[in-house]
Amino acid sequence: MVEPYLHLNGRRMILTDETEVNIGNVVQILRKALPYHWKNRSEISYLWSYYKGRQPILNRVKEVRPEITNKIVENRANEIVSFKSGYLMGEPLQYVSRGNAENIADAINQLNEFVFAEEKPAKDKELADWFHICGTSFRMVLPDEMAGEDDESPFEIYTLDPRNTFVVYNNGLGNKPILGVKYVVDENGVVHYSCYSDHEYFEIVESKVISYDTHILGEIPIIEYPLNMARIGAFELVIPLLDAINLTDSNRLDGVEQFIQALMLFHNVDISSEDFDELRERGAIKFKDIDPQLKAEINYLVSNLNQGETQTLVDHMYQTVLTICGMPNRNGGSSTSDTGSAVIMRDGWSAAEARAKDSELMFKKSERIFLKVVLNICRTLADMDLKVCNVEIRFTRRNYENILQKAQVLDLMLKNNKIHPRLAFEHCGLFVDSDLAYTLSAEYAEEQEQKAQELFEQQQRMKQEGNDDDSGNNEGNGGADGKSAETREQSGNTD
Repeated sequence: MVEPYLHLNGRRMILTDETEVNIGNVVQILRKALPYHWKNRSEISYLWSYYKGRQPILNRVKEVRPEITNKIVENRANEIVSFKSGYLMGEPLQYVSRGNAENIADAINQLNEFVFAEEKPAKDKELADWFHICGTSFRMVLPDEMAGEDDESPFEIYTLDPRNTFVVYNNGLGNKPILGVKYVVDENGVVHYSCYSDHEYFEIVESKVISYDTHILGEIPIIEYPLNMARIGAFELVIPLLDAINLTDSNRLDGVEQFIQALMLFHNVDISSEDFDELRERGAIKFKDIDPQLKAEINYLVSNLNQGETQTLVDHMYQTVLTICGMPNRNGGSSTSDTGSAVIMRDGWSAAEARAKDSELMFKKSERIFLKVVLNICRTLADMDLKVCNVEIRFTRRNYENILQKAQVLDLMLKNNKIHPRLAFEHCGLFVDSDLAYTLSAEYAEEQEQKAQELFEQQQRMKQEGNDDDSGNNEGNGGADGKSAETREQSGNTD
């Protein structure tokens, strides 16, 4: 037996009927939100422990021959999260210019330098780990007090623990976030709540506001990054299957061990405990039949577990897990003539890509809120005039997927004089930043054309100089010939 499965169906979205937060109602909003957060927190803690390997199989109780009780954790949850996070965030997120505005290129480059200085790719990976584990994650961004001195970026980025963080949303149309909360417990066990609205900050201890201040960020600096609308983790739906795989593996090892330590059957043999202990020690025994007419037998009680059928069951459960989670399988197929696209479809990579695109959309939605706060800070501290609508968020993991086909599409579109080259770069799918690729390619083409023109002019000059040299040589040879003819004529007259 194992611990009963904890029924999980995603994290709860914390709602309130209040439309704004002020010092008069912040404590009431916090008090009503905490019970929902505590339920989410308990489930997040369970999923976090499950991800780390503390799974129900470790509490297994075996009633028959309890001395042989194996507890095997085949941590597929960790495998699922590692693949999902690596596939989604394996390459750094990039900010590129949206549209054809050339005056914002420098600002975009500066923004990328700022986030690189804050190690944002690593913090994006932390976010991906959290929302794949428990269905949601939280990020916080604040102005950097050391900006311009020892730090290159005017803001600081933090990845928050979802067990100690939540966002309260308005219950009206659009579910606008109105309060972001994070809290810590000091060494005396007192909980300190840090609450942020779009223009105010409150610190609450024991249902009292002990600190209050205003800020100019214009948005709540705590941003939630949910994996999906239900806030369900990547492996949450398949926990019953994962538990079944653990139980099957544990029972298989029990079967092997019980085969080796099989019980002995004494048929028509009268043996005492001392004789049995001697049998175990010496490995042999001498006995007499109780009744000469009845045959005495000593055998092992052996029942072999069919490992082939058991492996088929395990493979079926694992394949079901991969299908539900949208992960590629490892079977490799049996055909050696499949094309690249066929392999991608057969082995489940297309499903993995579809799930990643779904996660991208949810991530971009939260990332734009993050960008609003970041650009407000940069506008104040770094004099950067950049709007969220000027920034496009790009994931770069698919740069080399079907690269030959994309290159062929680009080549065909560029050869068609009815298609603008910018459209060819945009729709071929070969480049992460199609505008930058088009600009660089146009500059390179112009540079090569100019070099070709210069080379052609140089060859023409050399050819012209060669013709001039040939003409001079011909005139010189003609004068010499004329002189020789005149000399020959004079010689003939003399004769």
